[in-house]
Amino acid sequence: MVRSLRFNTFRSFLNMSGNSRLQLLHQHLSIKPHRCVATDSRASQFGEPTIVSVDVGSKYSATYRKYAADDTGKILSYFHDVPLGFDASKKTANMVVEVPRWSNAKFEISTELDGNPIVQDVKNNVVRFVRNLFPYHGYIHNYGAFPQTWEDNTTKHKDTGLYGDNDPLDVCEIGSNVLEIGTVKRVKILGCLALIDDGELDWKVIVIDVEDELAPQLNSIEDVESVCPGLLEGTRQWFRDYKLADKKPHNKFAFNGRYLSAEEALEVVGECHSAWEKLIGGEVKSKGDEISLRNTTQKETPEYAPEFSQEELISPAMPDTAIPPEISKSHFFPRS
Repeated sequence: MVRSLRFNTFRSFLNMSGNSRLQLLHQHLSIKPHRCVATDSRASQFGEPTIVSVDVGSKYSATYRKYAADDTGKILSYFHDVPLGFDASKKTANMVVEVPRWSNAKFEISTELDGNPIVQDVKNNVVRFVRNLFPYHGYIHNYGAFPQTWEDNTTKHKDTGLYGDNDPLDVCEIGSNVLEIGTVKRVKILGCLALIDDGELDWKVIVIDVEDELAPQLNSIEDVESVCPGLLEGTRQWFRDYKLADKKPHNKFAFNGRYLSAEEALEVVGECHSAWEKLIGGEVKSKGDEISLRNTTQKETPEYAPEFSQEELISPAMPDTAIPPEISKSHFFPRS
């Protein structure tokens, strides 16, 4: 786990030397920072990165930002700098936790802001929350994304004929623990579900923390059905129905709602990582919303810079904003 840091202004933190930043981080961390095991060549060259997080703004408001930082205090991009560490032979990769299980706030890695912090999604100038679809409370899994992946919105998927949703690849971690927002976890890939969201392909990869007590028993989507009966059907039903409380229609699925195998999911992860490599390298450009490609680790890419600009990251720390009371309400719909 990681304890987040807050400052009266982020400028004071960014103006410090690297040693001063590191000393301040260590002073504020009451527990050991999460060590992200990275197995790709770029990450292993520099050792295992320690990812801590820095909060600015007010949580549960449009001002909130959670930035990733390394153990010197240098800001990193959750999208481009945190290593995927994809190991197909072991079926493992690193995930960024965006939303803890049983919580409602719709946090996500910002693809548009420099530094790609985790922010709360906003629609019509209002921050978004997922409603409670009875018998669940908020998100039913630890929800997040694979860094250094991109669901390509310029090319149709070969099997579905759909364009990607222009975001990092979504991940559902099904383990025993509630994980903290901004945490980077090593996970085992078990399968995936192909959601169709507003006509776009929106993969949901099913994974488990490699350190979870159930991890030794789970190596495939069939194992999940056997060891955790009801979980896969409940997950599919939740993704189909969770927008009903907002007076939106059921979501649909490709492949007739069938869960794809671990091997098929590994192919999806590999394809999305390759798509990100083309995106960050300037070989392809996203359609629609602009994506910030600025990074501090991919030295051969057009948007590489040693550090992010201080002016772009400044925001005062503020107390958390109250969650609207109606978010606690349960919503009931017939199952079909």
